[in-house]
Amino acid sequence: MPKMKSKSSAKKRFRMNKNGVIKRGCQYRSHIMTKKSSKRKMRLRAGDTVSKADQPKIAKAIKV
Repeated sequence: MPKMKSKSSAKKRFRMNKNGVIKRGCQYRSHIMTKKSSKRKMRLRAGDTVSKADQPKIAKAIKV
């Protein structure tokens, strides 16, 4: 039986924390940044964590 491959898109979007929590980047920061305030853009730079309900699904996709 062949090896199970991890989802390449999930590998690029999610990282696992030391504590087992999955981190993700914030949304709404890909384009149209001119109308967003500096304070809002600063907050968007920081990452966020994946919700508890979605963690098993994402962990399976990144093979953790």
